[in-house]
Amino acid sequence: MLEKTFYSEFIKHSFNIPLKVTYWDGSTKTYGKGEPKAHITIHKAIPIKDITNNASIALGEAYMDGVITIEGISLEDLVAAAYLDTSSFLHNKKFIKWLPKSSHSEAASKKDVQKHYDIGNEFYKIWLDKTMTYSCGYWESPEDSLYDAQMNKVHHIIKKLNPQPGGTLLDIGCGWGTLMLIAAKEYDLKVTGVTLSQEQCDYVNEQIKKYGLEDVAEVRLQDYRELPKSEKWDYITSVGMFEHVGKENLDEYFKVVSDHLAQNGNALIHGITRQQGGAINGWLNKWIFPGGYIPGLTENLDHIIGNGMQIYDLESLRRHYQKTTETWDKNFNAHRKEIENMFDERFCRMWDLYLQACAASFKVGNIDVMQYLISKGPAGASLPMTRDYMYK
Repeated sequence: MLEKTFYSEFIKHSFNIPLKVTYWDGSTKTYGKGEPKAHITIHKAIPIKDITNNASIALGEAYMDGVITIEGISLEDLVAAAYLDTSSFLHNKKFIKWLPKSSHSEAASKKDVQKHYDIGNEFYKIWLDKTMTYSCGYWESPEDSLYDAQMNKVHHIIKKLNPQPGGTLLDIGCGWGTLMLIAAKEYDLKVTGVTLSQEQCDYVNEQIKKYGLEDVAEVRLQDYRELPKSEKWDYITSVGMFEHVGKENLDEYFKVVSDHLAQNGNALIHGITRQQGGAINGWLNKWIFPGGYIPGLTENLDHIIGNGMQIYDLESLRRHYQKTTETWDKNFNAHRKEIENMFDERFCRMWDLYLQACAASFKVGNIDVMQYLISKGPAGASLPMTRDYMYK
């Protein structure tokens, strides 16, 4: 009886839409006003202690295990409804008492990155586009394919730097190398990429050899903090990287950017941030991105300015990332049986939840993605005075 009372109060204050809940004993109750938009079935009681310790972890794991099933609404819309209720477990600190512990030493960072990115290139090839780009696309037109959007994003980033032929570029957290290799092939830059993922490093080396770029491109399996202090680059890019460094290392991350950026050089730093301040999600940290921390917008600005750099341009791509994650999830589910055969059903439920929850978070503005165009020295001293050049 105590469990049912707790659940009833918990659910009543968790979503901004009417819904129907069927409990493990077969009883059903409707919450909210109007026709229910979703039907949630809880097949087995989840211990109250687990929910009060960290509701995101408890409910996320229950969904992974099939203890919770949902009908009538997408996961994306249900999670969005929880974000839009300001009293829900996603906002109420009573349900965020415990978070996974994390370390951001060089050894721990390498382990965290490899846990996520070294699942296997074959897995990512199934639902990413052929560029193997695992970050926000840039949708210039509703008709753009995922490939188009990713190529748009790469060019949008490089053009913002206003690169001059023969210049040098460092890509911190280079992923599968699309940005750095396009910078070498199409913008006549000498490029260096760093990654902690062995799978990514091997793939980029294959691409360098494939396109005959050995003289102008290199990739290093290296922690960004190990870059020799004497090395400097005219341009620096870093896409989807600062979310992995940890709150305690953000200042060091931006110091590394500053230390390796040539005087009057330009950097484009692209990553997930929050306008409401920094945050950690327990379920994501435990199952998807160990060690992840989403920094606040002003938090990043303080570190940028505090390390001797200046902001020249700031752009939000939140809606672009919502569409990107929705497209990834559609691709993922189109090949779900194949992925299930590679892993198992629990893995598929976990990744589907991850992708749809991210889309929901971008949809409601709980998280954002920002492009910070920054300069070493007076802001934009080597850049045109208007933004027109970015779109030519």
